[in-house]
Amino acid sequence: MMKRNPKLKLLPLNRYVGVNAADPLRFYFYPILGFFYRHRVELCLGELGGGERVLEVGFGSGLSFLNLHDRYQEIWGLDLTASTAEITELFRGEGIETHLQNGSVESMPYPDNYFDSVLLISILEHIKPEEQVPAFREVARVLKPRGQVVYGVPMERRLMVFLFRLMGVDIREHHFSTEKDVGDAAKQIFPSGTLRVMRAPIGIGVAVYQIGHFRK
Repeated sequence: MMKRNPKLKLLPLNRYVGVNAADPLRFYFYPILGFFYRHRVELCLGELGGGERVLEVGFGSGLSFLNLHDRYQEIWGLDLTASTAEITELFRGEGIETHLQNGSVESMPYPDNYFDSVLLISILEHIKPEEQVPAFREVARVLKPRGQVVYGVPMERRLMVFLFRLMGVDIREHHFSTEKDVGDAAKQIFPSGTLRVMRAPIGIGVAVYQIGHFRK
């Protein structure tokens, strides 16, 4: 039976707080591009198994929190720049308590064997290839035995580069690692895992996003 991915639950755009103008938040609400942005998150969420604690690295504006609240007792988050106080207050108003901090995936302020799941959506492409293994080693440290890491990274294709250029963004200034760099690093640290792809939603079958699911 084919697995059904959850539909991404969103607040109205004007409700979100705590991120700068460079955050791609607005893209999720565009008519066509928004489908791609929402669907890649839905594919990642569909891999999560639920449990006591989930950590999202690079949580941004907290777009996934409404869905994560359905599957986990506690939501934890780590982000380099997001305003943790503003986002905490926003979701508290929705009846969702969060545990948010600023920090990096390469040095996480959590004890060993603490989380059931670690989620990273469009984060790992922003770090350099030589930093991938240390990042995954740190993820493995904070995961419980048999805990899962789920990540999503874009697959750099000419179509994707072209579409970002249409929006005035040179993606090569922001993406330092390819999906192969990320996948190879994950396989060095985790004993088992799977990779799946998302294809462009315009009928041409081009793979544009990769989702990794690995277990400790």
